[in-house]
Amino acid sequence: MTSYCEFAVTDSLHKPYHDYEYGFPLRDDSALFERLILEINQAGLSWSTILRKRPAFRRAYSEFDLDAVAAYDDADRKRLLGDAGIIRNRLKVNAAIENARRLVELRHEHGSFAEWLNRHHPASKEAWVKLFKQRFLFTGPEIVNEFLMSTGYLPGAHRRECPIYEKVLASNPHWVNVPGQQA
Repeated sequence: MTSYCEFAVTDSLHKPYHDYEYGFPLRDDSALFERLILEINQAGLSWSTILRKRPAFRRAYSEFDLDAVAAYDDADRKRLLGDAGIIRNRLKVNAAIENARRLVELRHEHGSFAEWLNRHHPASKEAWVKLFKQRFLFTGPEIVNEFLMSTGYLPGAHRRECPIYEKVLASNPHWVNVPGQQA
């Protein structure tokens, strides 16, 4: 089976994401929220679909501004469900809006989404899944695992042989120097 690292090198859609984003640590709440929403929307679909629709997601969800999305109302839901540029799934749209509201609350409690993640790091995949299920909507094991790998909280985004692996290490992802979390 071909790894994502091997596949992405030859794919013009995936290569920029693979080379400059995947596995690199994120600390900005809008960027973390975007990644969470993209991972939620990928469920049942290909990552290619999500990457192609990413600009439309950014427009549709106010550039992933937490306060703006948390304030969305029924008219915004209707607008999102009618937007052919994004994934028009009622559960996923509702999860994006509700998760934004929960992230705003979390920001009041912990300062930021990143601080909440840092407070619980390191944790096992199972503990992370439990935390996410308690806090957010539409966050099953695969979504949580990919979100945490893609944002540098868990290892595994790149194979050691991948030239990007060393760049990810140099960016000091959260999993570095955590016993039992070496990739």
